[in-house]
This record gives sequence, structure tokens and C-alpha cells, in this order.
Amino acid sequence: MKIALLGAGHIGQTIARLLHATGDYQVTVLDKSAAYLKVLAGEGIATAEVDSENKAALVAGIRGKDAVVNALPYHLAINAAEAALECGCHYFDLTEDVAATKAIMEMSKSAKTAFMPQCGLAPGFIGIVAHHLAKQFDEVRDVQMRVGALPAFPTNKLKYNLTWSVDGLINEYCHPCEAIHGGEFISALPLEGLEHFSLDGTEYEAFNTSGGLGTLCETWAGKVRNLDYKTVRYPGHRDLMKFLLEDLALAGDQEKLKDIMRKSMPATMQDVVLVFVTVSGMKNGQLLQEVFARKIFADRDVKAPLSAIQITTAAGICTAVDLFREGKLPQSGFIRQEDVALPDFLANRFGKAYEQLRQVQSIA
Repeated sequence: MKIALLGAGHIGQTIARLLHATGDYQVTVLDKSAAYLKVLAGEGIATAEVDSENKAALVAGIRGKDAVVNALPYHLAINAAEAALECGCHYFDLTEDVAATKAIMEMSKSAKTAFMPQCGLAPGFIGIVAHHLAKQFDEVRDVQMRVGALPAFPTNKLKYNLTWSVDGLINEYCHPCEAIHGGEFISALPLEGLEHFSLDGTEYEAFNTSGGLGTLCETWAGKVRNLDYKTVRYPGHRDLMKFLLEDLALAGDQEKLKDIMRKSMPATMQDVVLVFVTVSGMKNGQLLQEVFARKIFADRDVKAPLSAIQITTAAGICTAVDLFREGKLPQSGFIRQEDVALPDFLANRFGKAYEQLRQVQSIA
């Protein structure tokens, strides 16, 4: 299967290596950074220097490929999807942006190929888990989805290091958050809905952020009482972000905030990803709750270290592509994360990354 992989950044490089190593994919990585591409080319992976913001250049670069795998920043998702549509390619991406997903859903209506956005961790794997658990109930009452990508050793006041795209981080902190409350669709404010909990003796907080639900609100409309998604951080992070975004009005100057964070907040490869889903409802006449919880740690291999967010995000989209190639997903139109069967995901050679790492021992 011929793959045009857009983006040679942290996540893109991981995706390229995973797909290339199988021998089942002919991967060509497209990016405007010659330095990033040089690293992959040195490993025998085909590359092409392309301006990823120029749709005509993208079209020329992906024409003749079977599928486009988009690992570019969220604001380039629509551009990339339109290029894939024009070239008759299947399309997969990692976007958490709600507006981009809705636009891709609309353009997929006229496509003979498949369009599957939101294939990462959240949205992505978290929605697959929640949908799988909810289907086991006769009547679903509450679905709570909590995900955090965190530094293993926080040292600053925000208790945070850059573990993934700062563009995506600020985007999810600034846009309305879809949810279902009391059986009704609502648009909640980002950074609100603060709650606290502990996993394995470590204290965390969680609050509303945009995009993590994917298409679950539409899928479960009229069938669930409450459904929401919140991002997990260490206690105190939310209040400081509200200060920056609201009191200092940086929500209106997001580029300045991104610049500040890039210059002052070190990235880290020593991170941990938390996945915590609870579903409650009626089953066989009883009110029951099911929980899925994971802590996934960075791989500190000396030759090829991988952060936890690299592992989980790349595993998500590689699994989606692999299941599609195997015919286990619809072959045309818009594909939701809920179309992926959790057992198929976890049995997949890439999806096993979520099963081979340690499960949470205690929750409070």
C-alpha cells in the first residue's frame, strides 16, 4: 500500500518508522523541513521536500498514492483532506479540531474513498474504548473520558512540559467543548468543570477541553444521560492557564502565548499518558460501572527513545491504517473511531502498544 505521510515532526517520524518497518507499506514522507527529511532518508525511507501549506504542491506530491496519512498541525487538516479528495486517495489524520472534522465529514459525502480523521489518542483511542464499554450496557447513563499526556517529573509552576504540538494544546484550551448533559447536547466552556482524582496514589485534576470526544456526541445522541471528555493535568495547572488565557487576555493573542511556551517550557521525552474511561448504566437489571484505565510510559531505549505520547499517538493512526488495509473498516465514506472494534485494535500489531504497558493498579 502506497502511503503519502504528511509531516516529518516528532509524531510523523514515529509513524513513518512503524509503517516502513512492516514491509507492507511504501511510505513517502512529505515535509518542508529538509533537516527532518534527511533523518528519515538516512534510514531508507523515501522523502520529498514539499510546502505543506501549498495545496497544489501537496496534490502533486500525493498523486498516485493509495492513502494520505496526515501528521501536520491541525490548521492544515482541511487543506490536506481536500488534496486527498482531489487525488482519489484514502485519508487519515490526527486532528482534534472540531471544525476541521466537520468539514472533512462533509467532503467525504462525495468521495469514493475513505476519510478517517481523529485517529490519535484523544480523539481516537479514547472514543474506541468508551464506545466499546457503552455497548455492553442495556441502558447507558454516564460516560466519562479522561486523558492526560504529562511529564513524568514536573518541575515548573505549570507542572507541565511540552510533550506534543503546542498548536494543538492551545487550540483545545480555547474552543467550546461538546458534551451531553441530562440527555441534551451542550457546548461547555474550556477549562471549566474542574474535578480531582488520584491514580496509583498520584493526585490529578481534570477539566473541559475541546475535541476529545470525536463524533461520540452524534453517535450516542438520545441514548445516554451524560457524556463528556476532560484533559488530565497535575493540580494547579488549570488555574495558571486560566490566568494566562483570560486574565492576561492571551486567548486573543494565541501566537504570543505559543511563542512564550516554546521559548520557556522545555520539551521532554520522559512522559506518561493516562487513559481513564468510566461507563455506568443498567445491565441485566443492575446498576453497574465499567472502568478502563491505563498508564503508558515512555520507552527509554538508548538507540531509539520514544515518548509516551509518540507511542500512543502513532499507534492509534497506524492501527487505523492497518485495520483499513486488512478490510476490517469501511472502505469508503466517513469512518468514525466508533467503527473500530476495541478487540481488533488491541490485537493489532500496532495497537498492542496499549496492552503491553502497565495497567493502573488503583483509582480513587
